[in-house]
Amino acid sequence: MDRPGLAAFLRRRRAGLSPSDVGLPETSRRRTPGLRREEVAVLAGVSSDFYARLEQARGSDPSESVVAALARALRCTPDEKDHLFRLAGVPVPPRQVARHLDPGLRHLATHLDGLPTCVYNDLGEVLYTNALDDALHGRDELRPGRDSNVYWRWFTCPASRDRVPEADRARLSAAHVSDLRATYSRRAEDAQITGLVDDLAAHSAEFRMLWDRHEVAVRRVDLKEVRHPTVGLVRLRCQVLVTPETGVRMRILLPLEGTDAAEKLELLRVLGTQRFSRRSEDAGHAPQGRARGAHHR
Repeated sequence: MDRPGLAAFLRRRRAGLSPSDVGLPETSRRRTPGLRREEVAVLAGVSSDFYARLEQARGSDPSESVVAALARALRCTPDEKDHLFRLAGVPVPPRQVARHLDPGLRHLATHLDGLPTCVYNDLGEVLYTNALDDALHGRDELRPGRDSNVYWRWFTCPASRDRVPEADRARLSAAHVSDLRATYSRRAEDAQITGLVDDLAAHSAEFRMLWDRHEVAVRRVDLKEVRHPTVGLVRLRCQVLVTPETGVRMRILLPLEGTDAAEKLELLRVLGTQRFSRRSEDAGHAPQGRARGAHHR
């Protein structure tokens, strides 16, 4: 436990909040900015004396539940909450798995209709794909659950590899496993990740072999080739943007410089728009991305 660090952090967070930030009424003029110690103690459900001793770097060690209550009372961000737990010397709790796109990420994703884009959480569950990504990979439907999980489909559904040149498959398998291993390291106590890993190991000998290597890395930049039945081989640069708070990944495929990938993607975009228009002529819809759980045929 870092008592001086914990005390300094608590004082700084308290000074940075106003009563209105935490739902308290604004009362008389305050001599110093921020909340009073007594107010933080009430919000956290601890005694004023106990909280005062924490800010003075003395007293008994706080429990995990008390640290969690302090994080809520002080309106800590996820990163600040992790920091608070480390300062208090208690295990950092795993973060919740993101199952919906936040508005900012959705806005960005929907404005990338000229590039194949897929958004998935750190368990590999696809949250969003755009029409061009679907057309490139031959994805006809986005289902909830394991059927839309990037890792599960790669290791248990042979058809998911059909458009990937055979020479690239082993490298992509290793990249998937090292990425999932990074999530496992952060969420080792989370039944969702342990269950996924156990099931993958039970269904795939290749996964078991790669998992035992203990390679850990979140893939952020890579090269990718997709063999499309209409436009042929498309060479792409894979860029993965990772949100630090939730671990959500936005995978964007960019045309590889010096190739005809840009022209092929544009052709796919036009062909996809034409097919969508024929299917939706009576409904009056415009092409758009698909969020997890939406069914399109």
